[in-house]
Amino acid sequence: MTSNTNYHIPVLTTEVLEALNINPEGIYVDCTLGGGGHSSQIVQKLTTGKLICIDQDKDAIKFAKERLKEYHDKIIFTNDNFAHLEKILYLNGFSKVDGILIDLGVSSYQLDTLERGFSYRMDAELDMRMNQSSGVGARWYVNNLTKEELAKIFFAYGEEKKSNRIASFIVAARQEKEIVTTFDLVEVIKRAVPYHQNKHPAKRVFQALRMHVNDELGVIKTVIEKSIQYLAPKGRLAIITFHSLEDRLVKTEFKYYNMECVCPPALPVCMCDKESLIHLITKKPIIPADHEVDENFRAHSSKLRVAERK
Repeated sequence: MTSNTNYHIPVLTTEVLEALNINPEGIYVDCTLGGGGHSSQIVQKLTTGKLICIDQDKDAIKFAKERLKEYHDKIIFTNDNFAHLEKILYLNGFSKVDGILIDLGVSSYQLDTLERGFSYRMDAELDMRMNQSSGVGARWYVNNLTKEELAKIFFAYGEEKKSNRIASFIVAARQEKEIVTTFDLVEVIKRAVPYHQNKHPAKRVFQALRMHVNDELGVIKTVIEKSIQYLAPKGRLAIITFHSLEDRLVKTEFKYYNMECVCPPALPVCMCDKESLIHLITKKPIIPADHEVDENFRAHSSKLRVAERK
């Protein structure tokens, strides 16, 4: 196991703290604890308040517990998937919270931990599970799904234009021998797609597999619904995304929960009885300042959207 304990530098920290509008006596949730970068800033603003820190990665929980040990009386650590927000809040005795943060970036620690199989730049068994004790990894999907199923994943989650060709090469390669490691898969992709110096041909495929293995878009949709349900009036939901698929989904979900009616325009009166549950604090996403991108290139694609419970 790698000894790497470097989690990524949190992005948009100042903007997140402002967006959450923190009440020192409030209850807050960091759904994606990671190395505790955002949590360390949030908890410092609490007096009698509490911060619930969630991560399905046991390594992240262990690392952050040590990093934030001086605030142990204000933090509740939970090793779980944030899709289970309802259960987590119930078990800890909370019916409403004052703010929720979701940072959808994958940590550098996970990418660089060899046996996790996230990176196309390091050879390891194909896995990509955020929670290694649950479900099946990328190796199973690569070796068992049909060409059509693989192509659909690569296109839907990676926006890979060569998805059909790559899927065909994978199916042909696994007939010769099982695709076991990250480099096994990378070699197949390189045969299918010409290598360009500025763009690794496996990048989109690995992103797509990771998102599929962990049902990332499905989980995002679920947690937005749960978050809005458990926010107290004037409570804030802040979500950081890192690529267009995530941002489009968050934008769409926020728009839906902001709408007062979803009936077809042709209907003379509203029949849906839908109510608007949130105000949109950000009509357009907040992006990092130039100086932050200069200091942390990983921030360049980040976007922050914020909603407030009515």
